Amino acid sequence: MLEVQELEVAYGSIIALHRISLTVEKGKIITLVGSNGAGKSTTLRTISGLLKARAGKILLEGEDITNRPPHRIVALGVTQVPEGRMIFANLTVLENLRMGAYRRSDRDGLKKDYDYVFNIFPRLKERGHQVAGTLSGGEQQMLAIGRALMSKPRFLMLDEPSLGIAPILVKTIFGKIVEINRELGITILLVEQNANLALEISDYGYVLETGRIILEDASSKLKASSLVRESYLGGA
Repeated sequence: MLEVQELEVAYGSIIALHRISLTVEKGKIITLVGSNGAGKSTTLRTISGLLKARAGKILLEGEDITNRPPHRIVALGVTQVPEGRMIFANLTVLENLRMGAYRRSDRDGLKKDYDYVFNIFPRLKERGHQVAGTLSGGEQQMLAIGRALMSKPRFLMLDEPSLGIAPILVKTIFGKIVEINRELGITILLVEQNANLALEISDYGYVLETGRIILEDASSKLKASSLVRESYLGGA
């Protein structure tokens, strides 16, 4: 569904991504594993159009979307749940969800998607009129994912969904990510520092180190790799 070819991204004179290439198959969950500063978020932000590529291509189902404006990329069905959630703190839960659907006018489809979001995240329904900034970290993450789903994505990118969330809720959030992938058929590209969990729910993974892909394989094989275990799984 998505192909990144020889992608190079720089912040001024500092190269953040060194000609990386990766493929995301339709209907799969793919994960990018790596430590802080490896280039994981940069990869997502460049696919989203928030950062400009200096070289290389990004293809969505064969169509070149490199350096297109972010709103054009969203219109093609590519949505990102950003690191730190970035919800609209002063708006209510319902208003945040409406913001996710700002491009849509299909009333019947909207109702169906609201129902789906409230079904998968019942807490959001309970807190529909609550100001989003007063939610817990886990609830805010649910809202960020729910808001993304309201844009009706075909390709969903999640940047550090476990960040700042109580451990008891992390597994719940990851379970919901799998549910969304299986029930809606949405292709998912996941960036996550909790490599253990990310490799547990994904089909295939790429290991990034200082802007380079140093390893790629089926997630089960990466999890068994001594390099991955020692570097990212705490030697487990």
